[in-house]
Amino acid sequence: MDFDAFVHSVKDKQLPAGLSVCLNSLWYDAAGDWATAHSLVDSLTDSKACLVHAYLHRKEGDTWNADYWYRRANSKRPATSLEEEWRTIVQALL
Repeated sequence: MDFDAFVHSVKDKQLPAGLSVCLNSLWYDAAGDWATAHSLVDSLTDSKACLVHAYLHRKEGDTWNADYWYRRANSKRPATSLEEEWRTIVQALL
């Protein structure tokens, strides 16, 4: 699956089968369901999940918590828009 197909699946409200839990989380976030997106990565500790978790808390406006998860992902909060960060993470995970 490429990025455009992923975005179209959100618009079509059709969650693709076979996505990683991190991509599922980002799909739900883009579909407007932050709570489900967060619940998918909330208990995961690998660096990819921590990065998605950080992004979600940044989007929520909880900067302190976001920074904690960025550190857990060995990353830093980007100086880009949320939309650009979402795109970058999705593209890296696809």
